[in-house]
Amino acid sequence: MRIQGLQKLTLLDYPGRTACTVFLSGCNFRCPFCHNAPLLTAADEDGMDEDELLAFLKKRQGLLDGVAVTGGEPLLRPDLPQLLEKIKALGYVIKLDTNGAFPERLEAVVRAGLADYVAMDIKNSPARYAQTVGAAELDLVPIDKSISFLLRGTVDYEFRTTAVAELHDDASFLSLADWLAGARRYFIQCFEPRETVLQADLHAPSPAQLHHWAELVRTKISDVSLRGI
Repeated sequence: MRIQGLQKLTLLDYPGRTACTVFLSGCNFRCPFCHNAPLLTAADEDGMDEDELLAFLKKRQGLLDGVAVTGGEPLLRPDLPQLLEKIKALGYVIKLDTNGAFPERLEAVVRAGLADYVAMDIKNSPARYAQTVGAAELDLVPIDKSISFLLRGTVDYEFRTTAVAELHDDASFLSLADWLAGARRYFIQCFEPRETVLQADLHAPSPAQLHHWAELVRTKISDVSLRGI
């Protein structure tokens, strides 16, 4: 497998761990606010070889304790489990980022012991999901299945939503609170405009707006935090 990017040190991407972040290319969504847009269609010959990544991880044993695997959508890669097995064999704990569109693959990875923490992006309320992922229509059954699986607590997890002024409102977060009621933890992340974002005319909500939305969600989820403000 080709690795499209490597952040050699992060204290933010994997809660409670000193980690690196591995970026994989390809995604089934086209979220207009995606800040990793170059990864959506990156050619497989780009980036580093898997062996380079594993050599780096061997050198960092004892200095790093976690690896965050993100994208794109990592579960789009059929050979992801093999990569995770090799990382696990080096003694690392693994955080997996996912959009939840592949519930069977997610469950298989977790039940095989190949992910210790899962961060699932919840793009918006069900009514606005398709719009928020750049689709004309979207079957939400896979998303529902992934949510239900994580809510069962088989693996440690978080749900998170990137809040965008043009895409989210009070109704979005009231609906999200009902959808994710009882979740272990939930983060609202502030959208950050960048040159690499797919749609350039989007804006970040104000800090006051983010705090207000967090209070709305706390009616159904006790552990709600903000990121990026």
